[in-house]
Amino acid sequence: MIVTPQFGPLIGPDGITFRLWAPAAKSVELLAGETHPMTRRGNGWFEATVLGAKPGARYLFRIDGEIDVPDPASAFQPHDISGPSEVIDANFHWRATGWKGRPWTECVFMELHVGTFTPAGTFRGVIGELDRLAELGITAIELMPLSDFPGRWNWGYDGVLPFAPDSVYGQPEDLKALIDAAHQRGLMMFLDVVYNHFGPEGNYLGRYAPKFFVEAQTPWGSAIDYRVPEVRVFVVENALHWLDTYRFDGLRLDAVHAVAEPGVPSVLTDLSKATGALAKETGRHIHLVLENDNNVASLLDPLSDPPDGKYRAQWNDDYHHAWHVLLTGETTGYYKDYKNVERHLARSLAEGFAYQGELSLHRKGTPRGEPSTALPATAFVNFLQNHDQIGNRPLGERLSTLAKPEALETALAITLLSPGIPLLFMGDEWGATQSFPFFCDFKGDLAEAVRQGRKREFAEAHADPNLEVPDPLAEQTVRLAALHSGALTESQQQRLDLTRRLLAARKSFVTPLLPAIEAGTSRAGIQDGMLSAHWFFQSGQSLKIFANLSDRSVKGPLLAGAHEWFWGNAPAETLEPWSVHAAIGER
Repeated sequence: MIVTPQFGPLIGPDGITFRLWAPAAKSVELLAGETHPMTRRGNGWFEATVLGAKPGARYLFRIDGEIDVPDPASAFQPHDISGPSEVIDANFHWRATGWKGRPWTECVFMELHVGTFTPAGTFRGVIGELDRLAELGITAIELMPLSDFPGRWNWGYDGVLPFAPDSVYGQPEDLKALIDAAHQRGLMMFLDVVYNHFGPEGNYLGRYAPKFFVEAQTPWGSAIDYRVPEVRVFVVENALHWLDTYRFDGLRLDAVHAVAEPGVPSVLTDLSKATGALAKETGRHIHLVLENDNNVASLLDPLSDPPDGKYRAQWNDDYHHAWHVLLTGETTGYYKDYKNVERHLARSLAEGFAYQGELSLHRKGTPRGEPSTALPATAFVNFLQNHDQIGNRPLGERLSTLAKPEALETALAITLLSPGIPLLFMGDEWGATQSFPFFCDFKGDLAEAVRQGRKREFAEAHADPNLEVPDPLAEQTVRLAALHSGALTESQQQRLDLTRRLLAARKSFVTPLLPAIEAGTSRAGIQDGMLSAHWFFQSGQSLKIFANLSDRSVKGPLLAGAHEWFWGNAPAETLEPWSVHAAIGER
């Protein structure tokens, strides 16, 4: 556990001490109104104290008299990635002073992109939507990455200054105001963080700290070397920065399977242990979630609080992929692995991962995953859509334009009523139809490389060289992604009402059981279009869901229980097409 931060400026009573780890630099100067030579310390560190300096001071580092760079641990960049860093006072008047978070089992996620979620596209703009989300039944908001990125818009995964919330969304105090307002309404706040790479534009670390990186490249930028102690400290401090300084309730770690050199022990272990120490020290509920294409079940533990080297849950792509194939019939790209859709969907519901060591055709016949039968359903975040699964399509289409409404609503009911932790993408709640294509704001050769690369990628994947892919650099593409939540159509209002009723049922009947869910006892199967799924709890109760996943009526068993929920026809000997019957009763 790190007590005193090593990176970033230290604010003292008489001034500010500026630090930079630059092991490849011969000399470093601080540009802060005046030029201050920095003293070389041990292990590649440079340091300078400026008496009288206060929060609000702006500064750059000059490397070897050749290039001026921002602080890699900058807390704010008022003039984008190459401009001066600004010293930010960490003090803030928090109003939700008694907030300690909420248990993991109460999570119902809404994932959103700050820049396109509201017309304002700002942190303050999101505050205006909090009451609506809380009333709907959302309990946790997950923000796509905020780390300072180049240009005016970005998904957030091209960030290069991971301590600085991007200035296009507002000031650091605006982000704190958003988190504080959410907590006042009982809403948890999560942040998506990227620890597998730095973005391709504006990353100056390679000039003065090449030890940060390995030779390998991720598909998105320079890969990070966590064998280096200073690099490991940097990322652990970053996680604590978001969780402590900003009081986020949890982090979602992007694509940890792409961490090229995690070190020994894995940097993931150190991150979890440091977070657990913070949770224990403050008495807070803090939750860490992984995205991991390798399906490593041994990293997951939703029951221990605080975590000790492990993670609450993983985004369950298997669950999404199986539903997508069933709802759309698509079997290209990674969907080719889910042609046995009934088996894969049932296994995802009962055991979490559909791939637990089986060979993956999409991954050239290599094994994928570990057995997950020993984990409870709460170790998996389930979703029908997210930013990736919409935005990485050529046109960024949502399921609401690809699937039959009644089929999608059935899938929604099962997702929100089953014990897995549910996640909605912004607009899912009312069946938004506008696309969410990929967008960024690079310049020069890099911009053209991204533009042409997207075209080639989709032309190869979809065998259609004439496909009109939205230009990821165009402002019009960002406008396509902007959510319009004003006047809803009659069908959208009905979808919103359905989502509200489902979340109310989950809160009343399902969530109270989840702390006592049993692992290894769940079962599910699909036969002739009829889904049957059972989950068991230490209280002696069970949750059963029967659903007709076909276009014809199907004979099914009648359920009896203390609490029942129906979508489609009420209980009968036959279930109408695309209908759901759920009940909580005895084993």
